[in-house]
Amino acid sequence: MKITRRNLIRTASASAALLAMPSIVRAQEKRTFRLGITTPPGHPWNNAALKVGEMLKAETNGRLDLVAFPANQLGTEAAMMQQMQAGSLDLGWIMTAELGSRIPSIAAINAPWVVDSTAKVAKLVRDPVAMSLLDVLPAETGTIGLAWGITTMRVVFTAKAIDGLDDLDGMKLRINTTPAYKDFYQLLGAAPTPIPTPAVFDAMSNGQVDGLEADLDFSWNQRFDKVSKTMLRMNAIFMPCVALASGRVWKGLPEADRELITRLTKMALDEQIDATVANEPKRLEEFGKVITIKDVEVADTGKIIAEYDKIWLPKAPVLADLRKVGATL
Repeated sequence: MKITRRNLIRTASASAALLAMPSIVRAQEKRTFRLGITTPPGHPWNNAALKVGEMLKAETNGRLDLVAFPANQLGTEAAMMQQMQAGSLDLGWIMTAELGSRIPSIAAINAPWVVDSTAKVAKLVRDPVAMSLLDVLPAETGTIGLAWGITTMRVVFTAKAIDGLDDLDGMKLRINTTPAYKDFYQLLGAAPTPIPTPAVFDAMSNGQVDGLEADLDFSWNQRFDKVSKTMLRMNAIFMPCVALASGRVWKGLPEADRELITRLTKMALDEQIDATVANEPKRLEEFGKVITIKDVEVADTGKIIAEYDKIWLPKAPVLADLRKVGATL
């Protein structure tokens, strides 16, 4: 093409138009997002994360992709939070234990007997009150909350056979280190004992702890039934996760990509939530074949709730709203 003044003007105009539409240019860039998660391969959260990657790749014809790093491959949840804050990690599915240690209002969802079944957990996390808990994340953590994922109600496994709740008194119980759980189990008389997750199985085997608490899917994945005699079901607490995006990364993405990632994440975790409820009876049946399962009624539930809320309501007033929602489910 002959270089003329007219052609130069046309070229300059085209370049200016491209510069004026940076989101359109960026929207065409290929990118692989990195997602960190604490749970091991095979856990429902991990499967949901993989599903997000598959859908993202399919809907963008391979322009966008996602790689999940399970089992704390990128560091602890605290380390992953720091990486998202710095923008070096794109996405992280982080448990409310970690978030609640930073933000009391998030920890409120871990309070005992907000709901008393996994089916009600599924309804609670979809309620506007629970969704509103995520609103503080950008200011408090530099992350964006996209959706909730859930577990079954948590249970207690014991290395020796026990009859009921009274046997927890004085028991060295490995719990998640969140203050919300520590306060609850201390009210039950247990001695909360923090142990890193990879060491839990051996700690149960060698008597370092007398028991542990966890959700059904993680416990089956780790085969805690092989070091346990009894499972105690109180239907008191659960541990959700929040699908997070780095605020720094999020800010640099085109709006269309943000909307797509949010939609697909919610879709995958909605399926995970429903599947967790549906699969719970089967999981209990599997455990029941190898260990004794005891369903216990807590006689003084009201007293424990009152003592617990005396500690937590001043720190997290939203707990009262969560309890109101739970009572209607």
